[in-house]
Amino acid sequence: MTAATFLLWVLGVPAVASSLYLLAAVLLSGAPRVPPRSARRLRFDVIVPAHNEAAVIQRTVRSLQQLDWPRSRYRIVVVADNCTDATSELARHAGAVVVERRDAARRGKGYALEHGFAYSALSHWADALVVIDADTEVSPNLLEAYAARIERGATAVQAHYGVLNPLASWRTRLITIAKASFHIVRSRARERLGLSCGIRGNGWCVTRELLDQVPFAAFSITEDVEYGITLGLAGHRVHYADEAHADGEMVSVSAVASKQRQRWEYGRLQLVRSRTLPLLRAAVARPSAVCLDLALDLLVPPLSYVALNVALLAAAAGALCRWQPAAQAWLWIALGCLTSLLLYVLRGWRLSGLGARGLADLAYAPFFVGWKLVAMLGRRESRGWVSTKREGA
Repeated sequence: MTAATFLLWVLGVPAVASSLYLLAAVLLSGAPRVPPRSARRLRFDVIVPAHNEAAVIQRTVRSLQQLDWPRSRYRIVVVADNCTDATSELARHAGAVVVERRDAARRGKGYALEHGFAYSALSHWADALVVIDADTEVSPNLLEAYAARIERGATAVQAHYGVLNPLASWRTRLITIAKASFHIVRSRARERLGLSCGIRGNGWCVTRELLDQVPFAAFSITEDVEYGITLGLAGHRVHYADEAHADGEMVSVSAVASKQRQRWEYGRLQLVRSRTLPLLRAAVARPSAVCLDLALDLLVPPLSYVALNVALLAAAAGALCRWQPAAQAWLWIALGCLTSLLLYVLRGWRLSGLGARGLADLAYAPFFVGWKLVAMLGRRESRGWVSTKREGA
């Protein structure tokens, strides 16, 4: 095997595998059936972890107060974690139960969630616990969507995690399309196949019984994905509630967004290193389709990197065609991969609801990819819980 052929294989295998995975998700992304309405008897603790969120916390509490669920059957619990602003006072004034946490050594969203879950367990009142970020507005049917599935045997449920401010900039619109592709397209496919859609950080729910069986102990930067993997390894899948959503605010300023993206990407890389092999071992030993899919989900890079991989494959194959006619086959494979990615993005665009404006913004996609690469090459920020600067602050 020549060096050129080896290069084509190195670029081609991950490009083909990732593209086929995403294409399969597109083909299985039809809207799932909504379960019948619940008996509306379950009790929920809605946990809102907050670190210096005075600019947005009241808006989030007001949104949660509008949930279409008996008010006597859910509590809004804001965990004010190491706050140095007016988060506690504002949340309390808005009508939430506020639990203040002070711990300079153990900092991060995972520790705040652990504290909130422990507070809920003291009363043994809630049947299930919901996690909502402090910059979020939710659909009124959120608790109903959880309850309908819990009554039919689900123990963990993830609602769609969307974008609250898609029109803020071209960057937030591209993020909206990316979230529609990643959260809706892939989650619908996984739900259709009886797999776990995973936990996405915002808008997820677990029953008290499951939390007792699999205690929350996820303290990495990507604590949400980490706990979803822990549930999968313990034999539990996360169901997907397509009809309900929790929309979080995305930053549109480049400098702030770069730091946020850097933390997420490094957190994901840490999970790839630490959890892929355990998931693959569990997938083979049991066997477990849930664990296999969770491993594949980790191994498939973010869309920007898959697109870059396919572009490099096409460029390499095109350059080598003049000297090695066999490289032409790889060029056709690259075009097939590109078609799969285009279908995946267009499906996400269609489900994002952004219309013609969002379609036009896809022209910024190359700049978005470049921005992400620059962000990843920049100086690494603190590993602790860094409060994101809010647009209206």
